[in-house]
Amino acid sequence: MTQSDKARAFATLHQPGTPLILYNAWDAGSAQAVAKAGAAAIATGSWSLARAQGYGDGEEIPLEFAVQILKRIVASVELPVSFDFEAGYAQDLEALARNIEQVLKAGAVGVNFEDRVIGGTGLQPVEAQAQRISTLRGVADTMGVPLFINARTDVFFQGSKPDDHAGLMDEAKSRAAAYAEAGADGIFVPGLVTPELIGDFCATATLPVNIMQIGQAPAHAALAELGVARISHGPAPYLTAMSVVTDAARAALKV
Repeated sequence: MTQSDKARAFATLHQPGTPLILYNAWDAGSAQAVAKAGAAAIATGSWSLARAQGYGDGEEIPLEFAVQILKRIVASVELPVSFDFEAGYAQDLEALARNIEQVLKAGAVGVNFEDRVIGGTGLQPVEAQAQRISTLRGVADTMGVPLFINARTDVFFQGSKPDDHAGLMDEAKSRAAAYAEAGADGIFVPGLVTPELIGDFCATATLPVNIMQIGQAPAHAALAELGVARISHGPAPYLTAMSVVTDAARAALKV
């Protein structure tokens, strides 16, 4: 399959009610392990990818290094690969365009693209983030790759508690609509865990909805019934793997 073929296949996996489940990887070895388990696609998680190389999250790992890891993942599995692009590693649109070109050349068929202000506070203004999404779409179209842009909004992921989330729904829905119009293919709402609110969001969103499962969201079957189209696991796989390594090392180091 060509990169474009994989991108189209990846897009078809996002079906409300029968969600694509992504157990996030951080390098070629973890991607191969996830593929061996029967995954339909591979997605990186920025936190895990950075921590595995000794960096913190929030674009601390150099993009060139992250793209090198992405290339190895793409070369190591036959599955479509989506890359956690964070906020694009750039503020201005020209630099953003150059960066997404690198990601596409590395073989990614999808990206997570967030509206959090890296290194600052709060979220990008809606209009600015829509323009940034349009930039990604324009580069992908020029390169002939139907890139799946999973627009992440951190409306629910800015230190708020689930009890506060009902009051944030209007902003999240507004951002989802604006991002869809700008060319996004999916909407990712990490932090949203309340079943009623997830169902409401899925019912009104025009894009496939991605929920992050880190132990607080409903079970997969319940998320499917609510209309979720994509379930990702963020840093949980990495944390699980490192916990196993630590426990095994602790046992092995005993005299």
